[in-house]
Amino acid sequence: MKIYKFGGASVKDAEGVRNVANIISQEKNNEILVVISAMGKTTNALETLVNATFKNEKSASDVLQAIIQSHNELLAELFQENAFIWINEVRNLFLELECLIDNENLKDDYDFLYDQIVSYGELISTRIVSAYLISQNIQNQWIDARNFIITDSRYRDAKVQWEETEKVVSNRLKPLSAKNLIITQGFIGKGEKGETTTLGREGSDYSAAIFGKILGAESVTIWKDVAGVMNADPKKFDNTVLISELSYNDAIELAYYGASVIHPKTIQPLKASNIPLFVKSFLNPSEPGTKVSDDSQPLSVPCKIHKSNQIMLEISTKDFNFIVEEHLKQIFEALSQYKVRAHIMQNSAIHFRCVIDNKENKHMPLIEHLGSMGLNIHIIENLDLLSVYQPIESSRDEMKQFGNIIMQQNMGNAAHYVIQK
Repeated sequence: MKIYKFGGASVKDAEGVRNVANIISQEKNNEILVVISAMGKTTNALETLVNATFKNEKSASDVLQAIIQSHNELLAELFQENAFIWINEVRNLFLELECLIDNENLKDDYDFLYDQIVSYGELISTRIVSAYLISQNIQNQWIDARNFIITDSRYRDAKVQWEETEKVVSNRLKPLSAKNLIITQGFIGKGEKGETTTLGREGSDYSAAIFGKILGAESVTIWKDVAGVMNADPKKFDNTVLISELSYNDAIELAYYGASVIHPKTIQPLKASNIPLFVKSFLNPSEPGTKVSDDSQPLSVPCKIHKSNQIMLEISTKDFNFIVEEHLKQIFEALSQYKVRAHIMQNSAIHFRCVIDNKENKHMPLIEHLGSMGLNIHIIENLDLLSVYQPIESSRDEMKQFGNIIMQQNMGNAAHYVIQK
């Protein structure tokens, strides 16, 4: 059994879907489960739809129609004169989505609404790919991941209920996967009341790892538009190199600090079962890419990770007394309550500083809550966070090219620089 995961870039257009079909067709003699993300920038468009729906903006209908049109154009190109044969299942999904944005009862909880709407990107893309494979005589079984990935109801960052998930995957999916090529979704699951949940942005990698661990896969392969795991983003740094081998621990560190190639949660299930992870290029599938395993050598080059659109919260008491343990307890409880992750933190006598993603719907309620507890919050916006794993002495000088370093933190094998442009 092999697990393949294809991201949105790999199925962004008809040519991409054809390429995916070609890659899958090379594995005729192997059992394969294929996890597929939403097509291209569909998730971004659906997030725009969520925002418009939540705010009761009239533009929601226009956003939805644009999403429908782009998928219909792709269907027409893939199936040409036979498009009408395959379009009904996709049309039904769009009708469901239209009903969702018209349902006033769903607009009280942003995170809940987000999961119900954004999940359709994966449902639609997998229906299209499954249908195209059948049209090319590649038989497959489409399954709804929500029937197998069981989670709690922590919307937008649901936690997998492993015991329940292992039971249903082992009892119901394992027999299916032994007989059929399986096409399913990443990113989505089913909550405590049967509602749709999501595993966090870019969570399709994690879905692949979940299926891989429970099904006892021999490997998991993530297909990307890059050659493999690079030591930095070639669009932002010069002289980048491909990392051909990566240990589980190094991969976990890189993912934690924000490396976009591998989702942070992906490695743990694979490490626990010693399942190798391959990151390969769907543009050049014959190239070896990167192998992540316990057999890999330690990193020999520094790895640089860039996160834009960051803000710093500088928290103090209203009377500028010391920040003591009681204040820290309140701050961390608030971060947990509002599901805000602090990428780096720093504490002085009268200030607590943390750097977080600039997500207004999350950090503004957090700020209001902290203010209600008698704390002052100063916000510094338009920041970049640059992290160097296995840094070298020249790292700080190189980071200065991006702007003014307003905060630096060295932790073990990593150095972090908060940059103000």
